[in-house]
Formats: sequence, structure tokens, C-alpha cells
Amino acid sequence: MRCLSSLSISYKTANVDLIERARLPDPDLALRRLASREGVSEAMLLQTCNRVELYTVSGSPDLLAGFARDEGLPSEAMTPASDEGCMRAMMRLACGLESMIVGEDQVLGQLKAAYLHAEKNRTMGPVLSAVVMKAIHTGRRARAETKINKGSVSIGSAAVDLAEAIAGGLRGKTILVVGAGEMGTLVARAIAEKSLRAIYVANRTFEQAEKLASSLQGTAVRLDRIEDYISSADVIICATGAPHIIITRKMIERNRNGHPLLVIDIANPRNVETAVGELPGVTLHNIDSLRRISDANLETRRAEAAKVELIIEEEMALLNRDLKRMQADSVIGGLYRKTDSIRAAELDYAITRLTSAGGLSEKQVGILRDFSAALTGKILAVPTRKLRLAAERSDEDCLRVAQDLFDLKGEEEDVVSSHKAKALKAE
Repeated sequence: MRCLSSLSISYKTANVDLIERARLPDPDLALRRLASREGVSEAMLLQTCNRVELYTVSGSPDLLAGFARDEGLPSEAMTPASDEGCMRAMMRLACGLESMIVGEDQVLGQLKAAYLHAEKNRTMGPVLSAVVMKAIHTGRRARAETKINKGSVSIGSAAVDLAEAIAGGLRGKTILVVGAGEMGTLVARAIAEKSLRAIYVANRTFEQAEKLASSLQGTAVRLDRIEDYISSADVIICATGAPHIIITRKMIERNRNGHPLLVIDIANPRNVETAVGELPGVTLHNIDSLRRISDANLETRRAEAAKVELIIEEEMALLNRDLKRMQADSVIGGLYRKTDSIRAAELDYAITRLTSAGGLSEKQVGILRDFSAALTGKILAVPTRKLRLAAERSDEDCLRVAQDLFDLKGEEEDVVSSHKAKALKAE
């Protein structure tokens, strides 16, 4: 019987250098080379910034280790898994339990992209397809039925959520983002999706502010002119790399326009003078309060992991049932194909003999065809039922005996050869 196997490396088991060594520079070529190896019928490759994972359906789990060595990958640092272990690991991955940020959603898209990549290279097959589709379904179910992906767990996303909560929604609000570096860009892009009235981007390097503001349909502001925009802002978010105070109490006092102002300082060291929070109508939050929010949300996600594990076990039982049925169907399909080939050959021989002995009408030929099909169908009915029952109770010995008894090994090899031919043709 064929084995589902994986070989993986991630941030949990290796440092960045090892993960980089494991990355395959030409994913298309590597996937086709893997699929073309002797005994491999299906293959998939998943590569992200935090992990590299290889999956195969083959005659032996050791084939993946051999491929990794031949490709120069750090196989000694890669974790092998097979069959149920492999399936469960993929489900955990899809649910976000193996991610750096527990419950993150991006992994579902990455898994789907890996599936489509294998499809494009014609290395996807029925077993891997069933496992990947079940993993994606499980990931979606986990997010729908638990809070595994709820609540912001990064400082930037927590800042946006906090602004939205305190301001009662950001629709129609005016936002001033100070800082156009990595954090400022992430915050500005996230907050710009909230149907704002206006967004202003200030930065020490004005060209960088212009570039970010242009991508958000906002307005770039020179850092020494931010006082001109404080009066119209509902929310100010500071995220610069400057090691000093940029917004002072006096700046806010001079430019107050009477309506409430929310100031969020996610810079480290701080960019906003602490005394700003003492002004009436002004709410100030800094990176410490955002860390507390993020940590609390992360703990909530971790607590939800137990619920996700129960969902995974439910879906594992369903996947095992489906794969057992597929295993039986593979043997049964081979049995029917072989029997039908014999039936057709013998029928043609009989028709030829009867025709030479006096002739047959079209109606008589049709009766013979119907008779031969009905006969083989009735003969195979009981073996078919018995094989399906054997698969349901995981009686692989029974399936092997059926393959040997009816000499179906060649049928399986034909399937492997078909997948291999497709991979080579794509190459």
C-alpha cells in the first residue's frame, strides 16, 4: 500500500540559516524532480518565510529523505512524518497552531497556493488532494467555531483595533500617521481601509511620506509641519524610529479644536510626551498598553487551541474514513478494469466465432453484451462489498490478498507511471 509522507523544517526546529538552506530556489523544477523519482505518485511543496515542507505519496517514506540529500537540503534538521502523523501535522498547520502567531489566517492561503502549484505541475493526486482539502476545511472550521484567530496579537494591528474601539469606528475620521517606516506603513495601510475622511502621513524623509501617502490616496506632510494637521485630526498614531519626543503637550494645546483626540504612540523609545495624556479630552496610549492587549489576546488564542484540537480529531476520523474508502476503491477499480478487459476480449472472440458459424443480428450482439456485463457485475458484487468492509476496519491484509489473488499490482504501477509521465511531460 502507498504511504503519505512529509519532511519539514520550520522556525520551531531550526534557525533562519537552516531554513534558508532548505529552500528550493526553483520550486517548479524541484517539484517535478521529486514527482519523477521511482515510486512517487504524488508530490507537493510548501515554502514560506518560516517553513519548508515536502509531501509525497509513495511506496516508502524513506524516498523523501533520499531526495533531500540529493538536493543538498539539511535533511538532518528536517522532521519526517508519515500517514496519520503527516495528516494531523497538516491540519494543525492549517488551523494556525504551528504558526509563530497562533491562529494567523495567512497559512490557509499558503496551503492553497501549494496545492495549486502542485496542480500546475501535474504532481497532485487523489490522496494528497483529499488531505489538503480536508486540512483547509478544518482550518476554516476552526476559525468559524473558535476564537483561535480573534483579537490583535501584533502591536500594529492592536493599535488599529484600539483606535477603532475608542473612536467608535473610524469611518469619516481624519487620521495623522507620523512615521512611514515598516511599522508606520503597516498601520497606515490597515487603517486606510476603514473608509476614512482623510489620512495624512508625516515622515522625516518627505519622499518616503509621499510614496506611502500616494499608495493610500492620502496626503504627505513634512515632519516639521505636523502642527498644521493636529487640529483636524481625530486620531494620531506615532510610529517613527526617532529616539526623541516628536509630539509635545504644548503642540497639542496650541492646536486643540475642541473635539476628542486619541493619540497612540507605538514608538520605542516614545515619540509622544507623557503629559499629553493629562489634557482634557485627550486619550493617550503607548506601546506598553498595546503589549498588554496583544499578550491578553494571544493568551485567549492559546486557550482556544484545546477546542481546535478537538475539531482536528473529528476531522481526522472523517479523513481516515474517506482514505480507507479510496484505498478500497483503488483495489475495486483495478479489479473491475481487469475483469472488464477480459470480458470484452472474450466477448469479441465469441461474437467472431458465432458470426463465422452463421451470423448474428445486432439485437443478438446486444443481448450478448448485456449478458456478459451483468454476469461480471454479479460475480464481483460480493467481493466489492467485502473489500469495502475490509477497508473500513483497516484490514490491509485483505486488500493485499485481493491484489495478489487477482494480480492487480500492475494496475497500481500503471497509476504511478501515469503521474510520473505527467510530471516529466510538464518538465
